Amino acid sequence: MKVLVVGSGGREHALCWAIAKSKKLQKLFCAPGNGGIAQVCECVDIGAEDISGIVNFAKLEKIGLVVVGPEAPLVAGMADCLEDAGIKVFGPSAEAAMIEGSKGMMKDLCAKYDIPTANYARFDECNAAKEYIRAHGAPIVVKADGLAAGKGVILCRNENEAYAAIDHIMTENAFGNAGAEVVIEEFMTGEEASFFALVDGKHTLPLVAAQDHKAVGDGDEGPNTGGMGAYSPAPIVDKAMAKTIMETIIEPTIRGMAADGTPYKGVLFAGLMITDAGPKLIEYNCRFGDPECQALMVRLESDLLEVLLAAVAGELDKVELKWSRNAALTVVMAVNGYPGSYEKGSEIKGIDDAEAGGAVVFHAGTKTDGEKILANGGRVLNVTALAPDVAKAKAKAYDAVAKIDWPEGFCRGDIGWRAIDR
Repeated sequence: MKVLVVGSGGREHALCWAIAKSKKLQKLFCAPGNGGIAQVCECVDIGAEDISGIVNFAKLEKIGLVVVGPEAPLVAGMADCLEDAGIKVFGPSAEAAMIEGSKGMMKDLCAKYDIPTANYARFDECNAAKEYIRAHGAPIVVKADGLAAGKGVILCRNENEAYAAIDHIMTENAFGNAGAEVVIEEFMTGEEASFFALVDGKHTLPLVAAQDHKAVGDGDEGPNTGGMGAYSPAPIVDKAMAKTIMETIIEPTIRGMAADGTPYKGVLFAGLMITDAGPKLIEYNCRFGDPECQALMVRLESDLLEVLLAAVAGELDKVELKWSRNAALTVVMAVNGYPGSYEKGSEIKGIDDAEAGGAVVFHAGTKTDGEKILANGGRVLNVTALAPDVAKAKAKAYDAVAKIDWPEGFCRGDIGWRAIDR
């Protein structure tokens, strides 16, 4: 069949890379894609949030399955519109995607169905939010309610930082409409992990766990980003922990959403804090993580297209996934200045040399100019390696990073440190 992947980042490159290996595939498209994605499929010049453009293209090309990568088009209703047009789509409805589109809605769902998470309160007015902070003290977490590209969460060490976070989000409109409301949460201690499950509305199929590195600098210092690296498996999520996560967090969520009339279909990404009291939910996302997806796709040995089709058909109970026993590690290369202001257009050389040693370089923010590869975003490359353990995967990935000639770029040097220390 013909398949269309929607999106332009490293996650979408990883999905295209995996789908391209399927025996069921006739032709693969990506809209809009990027410089690296163009090497594995045909890119079409349609924006990821251009719902009518995507629907019209899918009709014209008789697309058998659309896989929606980013969260924004899902929250905007892309899956609903494709289904209305009779086109199979992997991704939740707009109503179900609000589990990521509104952190407040997600927290209310947790409260209703007794899903373990941090204590919280919701506010649409600055003074009331600050009064809550005065009453509860710090450290405390302030979050923009809506979509903020992974950057709308501020960890506040003291009350002044928390007040400043409220002003930054609500008064300065740092995240636009996403900050019209805030969620304030208790500060949880423990180790973070990313857990994924495929959902077909009735059945859930757990994937392997991963661990992301959100802060821009080594040692988890500096502001949050969309993610500076990831690895899988995450040693903290062993079989017993995965079972607990499914039983106390994922499955009650899916049952609750179905009971509320918003059945979930697609991939459900749970950001977790593994505390002394057990796993607690930090947030849900309605899509594959980025850069976790890159590590997962390199480890997946099953036919991804067959698995996605089973999810769409409501047949996940018939699927058994095969994973490499090796570890995968992804290093994100970003442009200097990220996550603040940065310049686009610098040339990147040496990608072929990096891949010659066995690494896979997924493109997150690139474009082509003739034979040249140019940086076209904040997070630009995802250098991914597979090896018998995390330490060896780290060494292999950083060997590949060293071969990339891009003076305008940088990366963290400590991806995987928690697993290696453990």
